[in-house]
Amino acid sequence: MIYINAFLFCGFICLISQLILDNTKLTPGHITSLFVVIGASLDLFGIYDKFVLYCGAGAIIPITSFGHLLVHGAMDTANDIGPLGLSFGIFNLTSAGISVALVMGFLMSVLFKPKH
Repeated sequence: MIYINAFLFCGFICLISQLILDNTKLTPGHITSLFVVIGASLDLFGIYDKFVLYCGAGAIIPITSFGHLLVHGAMDTANDIGPLGLSFGIFNLTSAGISVALVMGFLMSVLFKPKH
C-alpha cells in the first residue's frame, strides 16, 4: 500500500506543478521555489512529517521535501542550542544533496561544451 501512496503523492505534486506551468506565466524556477516554500510551511505546522510517514519515499523525493528538510534541520538545531541554531542548522540535513549538486554541476560544465 505504501507504494501506491508514494505514487499518488508524487503524482499529485507533478499534476499540480504541471497545471501551474500550463495555466500561468510562472517559470519552472518559480514553481520550484514555490514548492520549496510549501514544503517548509507544511513542516512548520507538522503536516509534512505525516506525509512522510504515510507515503514514505513518495514524500521524500519531490522538491517539497527540500523545504521540509531545511526547516526540520533548523528547528532541531534551534531546540538544541537556542535561536542561533536556526542559522547553524538550516543545512544539516541537506548539505550532502547540495554538495553533490554542486560537484556534478561543475563536472558536467567541464565535460560538456555549453551552447551559446
